[in-house]
Amino acid sequence: MDKSVEKKLTHWLKLQKSACGYYLNLSILFGVLTGISLMCQAWLIATILQGIIIDELPKSAFTDHFWLLLILTIFRGVLAFARERSSFKAGAQLRVHMRAAVMDKLAALGPAFIQGKPAGSWASIVLEQVEDLQDFYARYLPQIVLAGFIPLIILIVVFPINWAAGAILLATAPLIPMFMILVGMGAADANRKNFGALARLSGHFMDRLKGLSTLKLFNQGAKEAKAIEKASEEFRERTMSVLRMAFLSSAVLEFFAALSIAVLAVYFGFSYLGHLDFGHYGSSISLFTGLFVLILAPEFYQPLRDMGTHYHAKAQAIGAAEELMALLEHPEQNKADQQADTTNFEGDIQVEAVDLAVYSMDGTQLVGPISFSLAAGEHLAIVGSSGAGKTSLLSALLGFLPYQGQLKVNGIELNRLPKPQWRKQLAWLGQEPQLFCGTVRENVALGKAAQGQVLADDDIKALLAKAHILDFIESQPLGLDFPIQEQTAGLSVGQAQRIALARALAQQPKLFILDEPTASLDSLSEQAVQGALTVAMRDSSCLMVTHRLESLHAMDRVLVMEKGLVVQQGTYAQLADVDGVFRRMLAESSATEYGQIKAESEENK
Repeated sequence: MDKSVEKKLTHWLKLQKSACGYYLNLSILFGVLTGISLMCQAWLIATILQGIIIDELPKSAFTDHFWLLLILTIFRGVLAFARERSSFKAGAQLRVHMRAAVMDKLAALGPAFIQGKPAGSWASIVLEQVEDLQDFYARYLPQIVLAGFIPLIILIVVFPINWAAGAILLATAPLIPMFMILVGMGAADANRKNFGALARLSGHFMDRLKGLSTLKLFNQGAKEAKAIEKASEEFRERTMSVLRMAFLSSAVLEFFAALSIAVLAVYFGFSYLGHLDFGHYGSSISLFTGLFVLILAPEFYQPLRDMGTHYHAKAQAIGAAEELMALLEHPEQNKADQQADTTNFEGDIQVEAVDLAVYSMDGTQLVGPISFSLAAGEHLAIVGSSGAGKTSLLSALLGFLPYQGQLKVNGIELNRLPKPQWRKQLAWLGQEPQLFCGTVRENVALGKAAQGQVLADDDIKALLAKAHILDFIESQPLGLDFPIQEQTAGLSVGQAQRIALARALAQQPKLFILDEPTASLDSLSEQAVQGALTVAMRDSSCLMVTHRLESLHAMDRVLVMEKGLVVQQGTYAQLADVDGVFRRMLAESSATEYGQIKAESEENK
């Protein structure tokens, strides 16, 4: 990984530490107190041994020392527990904050952005990558402070006792962070590649899992199993690479810490044998001095070793931060200005587009420039072949895609309207019904619940009746508590679409935005949904994308799109009477319908 990129990601990670609250500072405080209490224990042990072995004092003379040593041991245990708890809470608060930020950002960017990656990749970001930030804030950041603070305190205590021992500690201390940096140089890059492999594997596996029945139908199971095996092997290799880095780092740090302590032990050993005579301040080196310094020596290097041990947490967090930072700092398209215009939407909604050009998230032009208008209470249909830009136009109107030109709602530019206020006026119904795990009651009342309103059961039943699905719900033993499972399991597409329609009707919208609402339905379900929509839209405006040309008689006007441009517009009768794209589409639709009728009749024979 480029050093400038790594530095930028590290800086971004440190900026997020405010989400940890006071728990991060508590963890550092408990760590410092643990270090100080350990120095006190070292002093007590060295004093006791000096008195008993060298000064030949009775053990009873050190009763208070023994009690104090016991109290300090218990106190250190309490401090260690408190430090672990506060560290965990710091990381937990950060994870909650980060997941909320990710979900809020995805909601702001909208479905057009989310569809740019497989669902498994987003799951990897929200779950695994956020989870891997835990140790960076819970362990690595506090340890950086402790690695500088505790050795400094020990040096301040040791130098007045023996300057040679202090010099050895000071000279050997840089060896550990230096080799930690050398060993860990490739760790961040290895983790970043590991997360990339995990995201690809998650996305690939989830997509194949959703299409499992289709794969079996076309006998592609063995081929996809090999593809998953290949992706899994890539992830295994990258994971082992990360583990090699972690183990190598720990081994190197342990080696140099042991070597440094050995140098210190050799110095004191030769001093006691009389071969070395320096480092003291006039008097010879006592047993107390040697024991005290040697007991503190492992604790002098321990914070540095712990920082090295937790260095892989930094590398892991940097690998995870790359995609998180890119997502959270992604500009929100058409975001309302701070001084956004507001409107109370008391009357009907009017939409006017002038030289409108719609773009994808990566800047590719999808639609335009086009101009059209939707009058108050008007029902406008948009037709065209696949890829003509119909859905992209609706996404721009919903605020999910960037645009240039003018797109005004009641005379106010759309990107100056607060999105929540604008979307409260809309009811959207797409090709695939979007229902959530829960009951029928919860799904129908979802929009109102988000606005802090409560729908009574009678109101919910009235909405289900309008959507022609009440009979089915009441036939179930649980009624409105009928559970809707993942992927709407247990419901047909038509039933799910009608429940989604009931939810849309609950909004009492002023503008219906419909994207092929009957595309996946059988004829009976299509008639039920279309009939419910016709009744519901009598007093509202409507903008509908459809391939069903036979339903256009009920629309006030029709826009015909081709290659991102509006090539025709007018009433159904006007467009059917002139040569052009619409008449060609009618001819193709009639031929397709005739072919289906003929195939069905031959099948019946």
